[in-house]
Amino acid sequence: MKNLFIETLIRQVRAMDQFGVWSQKSNEELLKEKYVKSKEDLKNIPVIADIDEMQVKDIRLIFQALALAFEQKTGIMCSVVMEMSHEGFGRAVVIADKIVIANKFFKDAHRYSFRSYDELVASGDKMIEDAMAIYDQYKQVA
Repeated sequence: MKNLFIETLIRQVRAMDQFGVWSQKSNEELLKEKYVKSKEDLKNIPVIADIDEMQVKDIRLIFQALALAFEQKTGIMCSVVMEMSHEGFGRAVVIADKIVIANKFFKDAHRYSFRSYDELVASGDKMIEDAMAIYDQYKQVA
């Protein structure tokens, strides 16, 4: 089950490719293109800017991948709720049963990224671990 997050994320991203535009790219290349930005890349992105719809979808895919990975591990269905303003302010929440297993606030979502592919993998694995711990802690209450 190692890399479960990355597997579910790449399935989500590939499903969005209706016309096969990304079929020639490896999974790692595709995820780097969408989610990895260096410090130099971030310097070129203004701090205050509007977020485009594709970026919102890309961020949502991160949380959908978490929800699907959690479902695969536990069999418990999850819901992703995400609200984002055009300025990049918002929130993403993943709910399993009645328990919030992930909660992320955004104040500049147009700059949301990871510094490396390995950081993306590690972050995804940590999100799953944290979600499992939260669910285990509160499942008796729900």
